[in-house]
Amino acid sequence: MLKQLIAQIQARKKLRLQKSFKKELFRKSIHLSSLWIPALIYFTHPGFAIMVFSVLFVGNTILEYANYKRYRWARKTFGILFFRLLRNKETRRQTFQVSGSMYVLMAAIACTLMFSKPVAVIALTVMLVSDTCAALFGKAYGTRKLYKQKSLEGTAAFFMSALLINMCYEPIYHFTYAGVIACLAATFAEMFEDRIEIDDNLSIPVVIGIVLTLLG
Repeated sequence: MLKQLIAQIQARKKLRLQKSFKKELFRKSIHLSSLWIPALIYFTHPGFAIMVFSVLFVGNTILEYANYKRYRWARKTFGILFFRLLRNKETRRQTFQVSGSMYVLMAAIACTLMFSKPVAVIALTVMLVSDTCAALFGKAYGTRKLYKQKSLEGTAAFFMSALLINMCYEPIYHFTYAGVIACLAATFAEMFEDRIEIDDNLSIPVVIGIVLTLLG
């Protein structure tokens, strides 16, 4: 009887983990679809890229605020576009707070304005890809906690993937010790997001961009 009870508890826990991983996988697949952002920065004029990002940012702001105010058209549209992407804590907010997509667009505008094309592209690619690797590896294999919900496995996945991305961009930006320091700084920005109180979709690319610009 006790063995059956333990087996049922373990089965339920496994099912919850599978559902959690599938939801995270869906969210991060949408996250990865934003790789068009660094591509747009690299292949178009900065002014055009900023215009596109700004229009999307303003439109997203209007939609999110209208959803917060519970306008019917906004709630329906927001639900279709974003509901499956939000974490539980994001769907239960009682005050107006922007979603992660807003910070991605902020980062795109900031990186385009502040950094050279190669640096902006690297910074945003790391944010999109390495954050995805950290989340998925953490969900699937994370057993050793480093800081709150951050695991050693997820953090290592972030750092290693960030290094690989920097190496892959060697044709447009020479990989040096600055790339290693930038990846390390970004790893800490991702891990201690709650301490610095800046969404990692914004802090990661800005940190990488600053380090590469100063040391590269």
